[in-house]
Amino acid sequence: MELTAEQEAVRDVVHEFALEEIRPTALEADETETFPEEVWDGLAEMDLTSLTVPEKYGGYDADPITYAIVNEEVAYGMLAVATALSVHCLATSCIATFADDEQKERWLPQMATGRPVGAFALSEPHAGSNPAEMTTEAVKDGDEYVINGDKQWITNGHRAGVIVLFAKTDRDDPSTVTQFLVPADADGLTVGEKEDKLGLRASDTTGLHFDDVRIPAENRLTEEGRGLSAAFEILTGGRVAIAAQSVGLAQSALDEAIAYSQEREQFDQPIGDIQSIRHKLAEMATRIEASRLLTREAARKRAANEGDAAMFASMAKYFASESAMFVTNEAVQIHGGYGYVTEGEVERLYRDAKITEIYEGTTEIQKKIIARHLLE
Repeated sequence: MELTAEQEAVRDVVHEFALEEIRPTALEADETETFPEEVWDGLAEMDLTSLTVPEKYGGYDADPITYAIVNEEVAYGMLAVATALSVHCLATSCIATFADDEQKERWLPQMATGRPVGAFALSEPHAGSNPAEMTTEAVKDGDEYVINGDKQWITNGHRAGVIVLFAKTDRDDPSTVTQFLVPADADGLTVGEKEDKLGLRASDTTGLHFDDVRIPAENRLTEEGRGLSAAFEILTGGRVAIAAQSVGLAQSALDEAIAYSQEREQFDQPIGDIQSIRHKLAEMATRIEASRLLTREAARKRAANEGDAAMFASMAKYFASESAMFVTNEAVQIHGGYGYVTEGEVERLYRDAKITEIYEGTTEIQKKIIARHLLE
C-alpha cells in the first residue's frame, strides 16, 4: 500500500523518536517495572497523545492509516509505551464519539496534551472475553450514578486521570451495559497494585475497585444499554492498533536478528551465511510484511467505513500477533544463548509479544468474529 507524503514523514519522524528516545529506556523500564514518563512527555510534544482527539479540541485527529503507522513505530521502540498510548487514545476516542459538548470541552483539550492520561475499563476478573457477564453496576440515584464493582487488567491504572468505564445499570440484565466517564480521583475508587507480568513489564497494569463511587448523571456517555455496542465500535480501531504494534515489535526483533547474524561467526563464517539462518530470516520478513499489509488494509477499510472493516481488523490482529510470536521466537533462536539472557533486546521482545495474542480480544475471539462475518 502506497503511503502519502505526509504519512511517510510521520513514519520517519516517529521511527527516529523510537530509536533515539524510546529504545534506550526499554531495558531499564522493563527491569524496574516503571513507565518512562519522559518518553510520554516526548510523545505529547509531538502531538501523538492527541491522535484520536478532533482538531476542534486541539487534537491531531489522525486518519486510521496514520494511526496504525504511529502505533507500529512506537512499538518498534517499546511495546509498553505503544500500549499506554493506544489505551489513552481509546479513551479519547470514546469521549470524542459519545460525550456531549460539555464533557468534550472539559476533557479533550487537556488529554490532547497527554495529561490527564486515559484508561479504558471493560474487563473484569471473571468477565474478560465475554464482557456481557460483567458485574460492575451503576445504579441511578437522583442526578447521580452510584458505581460498585471491580475491573481488572487496566492499562494506565495508576497513571490515569480519567477512566472510560463500562458497567451495567442492572447487574442481572446483560442488556444494560452502559458507558460512563469517571475521574480517577473520585471518592470510593481504589487502584490496585501493579500486576507482576511475564512481559510488558513497564506498562502500568492494575485492577480498579469501585465502592459507592458517585458520578454526575451527565458523565454517562451512552444511553443505558448501548455500552457494549459502543465498546465494540471503538475496539475495531483498537484492534488495528494492536496489529500495528505487533508489526512494529516483530520488525524490531527481525532487525536485531539480521544484525546479529552478520556479526556472529561460527564455523569460520557469519551465521547469516548459513542456509538455515537465511531461511529463518526470509520467513520472518515475509510474515512481517504480510502482517503490515493486512493491518494497513484493515485501517483503509475502517477509514472508508466499509462493511467488513471489523472483520479485517480481527484478521489483522489475529495474524499480526501470531506473526509477532513467531518472529520473536525465531529471533531468540538465532541469537542462541545470547537470546535467552536479559541483557539483550530479543528476550524482552519475546516476552512482550505474547500479550498481543491476548489483550483487546484473544486470538480465539478474533477467529470467532471472523467466522461470524463469513457465515452470517
